[in-house]
Amino acid sequence: MVDLIATTPGLLPLPDWAKDELSTLKGHQKSDLIDGGEGPTVSGVYDRVRQELVDAQLSAGIDHIGEGQARWDDMLAHPLVMADGVETRGIVRYYDNNNFYREPVITDALEPSGDVGAELAETDTEGRPVQTVLPGPYSLFDLATDEYYQDRTDCLAAVAELLAAEIEQLPDHETLFLLEPSLVENPPTDEFAAAASQAIDRVADATAASVVVHTYFGAIPEEAYAHLMDASVDAIGFDFVTDHESTLYNIQEYGTKSRIALGVVDGQNTLVESPAAIDDRVDWVREQLPGESFDTIYVTSNTELLYLPMNKAIAKLEALGATVAADTEVSA
Repeated sequence: MVDLIATTPGLLPLPDWAKDELSTLKGHQKSDLIDGGEGPTVSGVYDRVRQELVDAQLSAGIDHIGEGQARWDDMLAHPLVMADGVETRGIVRYYDNNNFYREPVITDALEPSGDVGAELAETDTEGRPVQTVLPGPYSLFDLATDEYYQDRTDCLAAVAELLAAEIEQLPDHETLFLLEPSLVENPPTDEFAAAASQAIDRVADATAASVVVHTYFGAIPEEAYAHLMDASVDAIGFDFVTDHESTLYNIQEYGTKSRIALGVVDGQNTLVESPAAIDDRVDWVREQLPGESFDTIYVTSNTELLYLPMNKAIAKLEALGATVAADTEVSA
């Protein structure tokens, strides 16, 4: 029997009330973004946001609950922005969309901040499995500028060590989603593709949790995917919204892990999928892969949900939860 798990890749949107309060408290300049030194008033707003996002996931029937990463002003760059040895400079575009982040420039040896673990420690999932979210080492490396290591392989390895050190400060967690959109947007080639796989291995080795490397914004090119398959992770996540045919080809050609994350809900479109539509997409993938035997399927959105209004994000969470709950009842 396949274990279906409803979850998300994290980075949920800020509620409107929080945007209004934080706009007044923090301002709108680059220097006003989160740096770890915010006072109790700003921290209190984020505490309330975290609880609201957890409550939304619990009410929606999400199986593995995350803290939502609403405090991550710089999206996936957040753990690097918070680290010692990093300066932030100009505002740069976050992949090919209308979001922006502060460019993290590595100017000295990287040292972890413990920031991610501190946030997760404040998260009460009411007994449901805890899921943590981090950028994958290749994507975090890709979002940064190196002025210290002066060698891309050394820099990537240092970023992997940073993430491993952050993981060591996490509370107990059931799953770890490593988000790797750069494997699609700016894929490594040749020997560097192997280095990216080794960096993922280093991060995955730092936790006893199930590790899912989630990729999105399209399909991974073949070379990068073949190397990703060498990584010792429990599952690979796929974007079945943006380019399902090429994504399917990779799995048919190179296989995949015994667990899989299916990005079958569109994280960038306000149209809310019905549970029946989500179920059909999951069934379609399984039908196209008769040679693959999965023990666990994570049913999720293809991308982070931060691009959506809060009400649409919640509706998509509810659809994900209802889909898995219905399938569980049928299986029972």
